[in-house]
Amino acid sequence: MKVSEKLEQLKKREEVVKQMGGEARVAKQHKKGKLSARERIELLFDEGSFREIDMLARHRSTNFGLDAVNIPSDGVITGHGLVNGRPVFAYSQDFTSRGGSLGERHAAKICKVMDLALKSGVPCVGMNDSGGARVEEGIDALKGYGEIFFRNSRASGVIPQISAIMGPCAGGAVYSPAMTDFIFMVKKTSHMFITSPYVIKTVTGEDTTFEELGGAMVHNSKSGNAHFACDSDTDAIDQIKELLSYLPGNNMEEPPRIPMGDDPKRLCPELDTAIPDNPKQPYDMKDIIHAIVDQGEFFESHEYYAENAIVGFARLNGRSVGIIGNQPMYLAGCLDIDASDKISRFVRTCDAYNIPLITFVDVPGYLPGVQQEWGGIIRHGAKLLWSYSEATVPKLTVVTRKNYGGSYIAMSSQHLGADMVFAWPTAEIAVMGAKGAVEIVGAYRKRVADAEDKDARKQELIAEYEEAFNNPYIAAERGYVDAVIMPRDTRARLIDALEILRTKSESLPPKKHGNIPH
Repeated sequence: MKVSEKLEQLKKREEVVKQMGGEARVAKQHKKGKLSARERIELLFDEGSFREIDMLARHRSTNFGLDAVNIPSDGVITGHGLVNGRPVFAYSQDFTSRGGSLGERHAAKICKVMDLALKSGVPCVGMNDSGGARVEEGIDALKGYGEIFFRNSRASGVIPQISAIMGPCAGGAVYSPAMTDFIFMVKKTSHMFITSPYVIKTVTGEDTTFEELGGAMVHNSKSGNAHFACDSDTDAIDQIKELLSYLPGNNMEEPPRIPMGDDPKRLCPELDTAIPDNPKQPYDMKDIIHAIVDQGEFFESHEYYAENAIVGFARLNGRSVGIIGNQPMYLAGCLDIDASDKISRFVRTCDAYNIPLITFVDVPGYLPGVQQEWGGIIRHGAKLLWSYSEATVPKLTVVTRKNYGGSYIAMSSQHLGADMVFAWPTAEIAVMGAKGAVEIVGAYRKRVADAEDKDARKQELIAEYEEAFNNPYIAAERGYVDAVIMPRDTRARLIDALEILRTKSESLPPKKHGNIPH
């Protein structure tokens, strides 16, 4: 065979592979509102930068006549390229080729890019659209899943791992995304579940649909398994690119600094009137966050889950920061099981990738209730204490209003290692609210009992307690609050603190790993 013929042979092989499952199957994919695997890759990477690996991979199974079946690229596109000029590895499962089913070679391709990403210190993005394990390959397919899970664990906290669910993701396939740092789902077209609606109907008799069981909004609002709910494949990829802009390539690097053109000395006078005079009146903590961060841009994670807590990314003077806040608009900002889990995971993620933490506090306490106690609020709440204590990145705290009891400690107090704690004059830092104190403290109860008009006396004592204790000044006198500041100065103070803490160095005692509450 001549050289020219050999070159032509390569071109033909590549052309066949690039057609994926064929025009009809690609058209069917489009009809469902989904992009093809290659279209997703093209959208993710900067134009012309993607370099494919293992394009010509082929399975070797002979079971059930599979040896006569050609599966282009064995159902998954893998490779590397640049995303906004920064290197990234990725894989994209091709549902048009045998349903994107995972077999031995398919898994090996994914493992290869995961290995390369880990060795190179580069993020890895997985776009999942698969019918699950390739049944014809049996135990070899299961082995493939296990090897992927193993690499997810090894890479965790070393390189950012991002999963996009862009179609079905069922059975064992859901565990790889669950082991990554962030999960994106697409409304109406993506689903995750361990057992399908058909199996559930057979085993338990429950009637449900794919969307009700494992749709994007279910996992974003109820289970908390997913972090972002996107309107389309294109929207999901755009948001993945935005997320990557806040993250470093690996745990040995700092996140990229991106100048936003926002004056670091800018005052926020609107914050001086942000807290209502009535302590029971809610306000939106997101308004506080937007006012302070660069250009008001806040990239929220877990937006629909445990809405009493807020987590997400922003920039201060161009530096990536992780934002945590209580949300008075929902459950009065109380901490509960889900909020504790949500904040704890986010804190650990930011700490793993060298992203400073900014915590905005307005918390009246832990949510009371039998279901919370039976559900394990003790161990879930302990995760919050654990994660803040474990984090060694710069930790800054701003107390805007309520900060009571155990939740005062939990929300990045100085006692859990916060580097600097700021409080507004509206802050109420105490063991509990005034009403509870008057009802519990013996001296107060006696004074109420001795009074002729008990209700009037109770109100007087509540006002007395509020005046004496519901303020930031006792904490400031003790040094538990580093400065009581005007709200308008918050942005400038946070930026100055971040700058001075830029060279912070803190390490944990030598150990294999801690044993985080279960």
